[in-house]
Amino acid sequence: MLQDDLKTQLRAYMQHLRHDVVLEATLGKDDKSVEMRGLLEDIAGLSDKVSFSDAGDDARRPSFLIHRAGSVEQVRFAGLPMGHEFTSLILALLQVGGHPPKIDADQVEQIRALDGDFAFETYFSLSCQNCPDVVQALNAMSVINPRIRHVAIDGALFQDEVETRGIRTVPQVYLNGEPFASGRMDVVQILAKLDASSAVRAAEKLKDVAPFDVLILGAGPAGASAAIYAARKGLRTGLIADRFGGQVMDTAGIENFISVQETEGPKLSAALEAHVRQYDVQIIASQRGAKLIPASEPEWLHEIVLESGVSLRSKTVILATGARWRQLGVPGEEEYRNKGVAYCPHCDGPFYKGKRVAVTGGGNSGVEAAIDLAGIVSHVTLLQRGPHLKADKVLQDKLLSLKNVTVLREALTTRVEGNGETVSGLTYRGGDGLEHHVELEGVFVQIGLLPNTDWLKDSLELTAYGEVVIDDHCRTSVPGVFAAGDATTVPYKQIVVATGEGAKASLAAFDYLIRMPAQG
Repeated sequence: MLQDDLKTQLRAYMQHLRHDVVLEATLGKDDKSVEMRGLLEDIAGLSDKVSFSDAGDDARRPSFLIHRAGSVEQVRFAGLPMGHEFTSLILALLQVGGHPPKIDADQVEQIRALDGDFAFETYFSLSCQNCPDVVQALNAMSVINPRIRHVAIDGALFQDEVETRGIRTVPQVYLNGEPFASGRMDVVQILAKLDASSAVRAAEKLKDVAPFDVLILGAGPAGASAAIYAARKGLRTGLIADRFGGQVMDTAGIENFISVQETEGPKLSAALEAHVRQYDVQIIASQRGAKLIPASEPEWLHEIVLESGVSLRSKTVILATGARWRQLGVPGEEEYRNKGVAYCPHCDGPFYKGKRVAVTGGGNSGVEAAIDLAGIVSHVTLLQRGPHLKADKVLQDKLLSLKNVTVLREALTTRVEGNGETVSGLTYRGGDGLEHHVELEGVFVQIGLLPNTDWLKDSLELTAYGEVVIDDHCRTSVPGVFAAGDATTVPYKQIVVATGEGAKASLAAFDYLIRMPAQG
């Protein structure tokens, strides 16, 4: 099943195995079971430390357990972890085999100290780019602490479970049979939900942090670029990183990042993080800004108050907080979020196979989503608020050629309808001024982005759209505070633009610092 070049790579990885590992499968007579057998036999054939058995007795078929011979460490997959989850499979194999996961020592001790029995189930989609983060985090935790168990489930393969539990978005995590979390999470965020005191302890460690020369908020392309440029100047640099990559993490294919012919959002995000970690940058993970207090005499240090309540100080600040999906803001949207209202067609599209869905938004993202979904669902209704689609002509031509797509122009969504559990329809106001109803099972919102700047509105100048106003040197209305990327007024919200703006902001901050009067 595996190609020869991939086998060569895996054989090299398996040199890191320290213990014998058993791949124990529970198989049926279906095609997926045949594929699973072939995959696991291929993997077992690459190392004398790995063996295959088909004596499993799990309730889910096909599934397989990766367990350390003669020990309790184990990870389970229900379905074939290919696509974005293939890396999760390899990491689980290595970690069960004794190769340590890349988790900070403090977090490892915190995982080991968790008191209780935790049975996690994560539903994933092979096309989901956020799912591997959750799967890999919980897999690693289950290897570290034997009282944690985790099974990663391909939702497309176990549709009965998906329907019974009303799952319409991934990743979806259950703990001991009850809903635990939805969406991308890392080890720090999972621990924060399991151990309420972890956030307090993390905040305590930040209380005595010395002031920075440059403090950057946001770890997307702009923030990562700014951090690298600042560190290379020898500045004491801090990076507040809620998540590396930002919106890039939710991007499927990237083909216009110069010098990289083709990549995917999670891969580029991982590369950004790896590049930043090569430098002397203090990364403050899983934190977000709550308030900016501009510098004043006598110290002339800006203060950033975090949502945890802790304050950090810095001579300069670079705001690179990016943007988030814009919401419809209509009745029913919040009520049916993750119950039929979705924002990522790549992640959640497979759960609507054979169903009727709507896409709101006629820009590039909306039309691309409609084209993508048309290959999965029974019918797509695209609603464009104005009289004309705004997407590139090549995308419009492709969309209009699809037989299972209806385009409604001058259609303003006014309500998401549901039956109390899932979405059942959508109401829109047409160009005739009347309200119309469309029966469907899913609504994908694709109406652009909003800058993550709500917390800055009383601190510096923003536009009516919430963008930070900057000049050609990325300077804001507050001296010593700079901004870059999608949160600003810079035109063209592109990855390559944000990267350049981050570098520019960092260079401008350096120029500001060298011109500051000497202190003391």
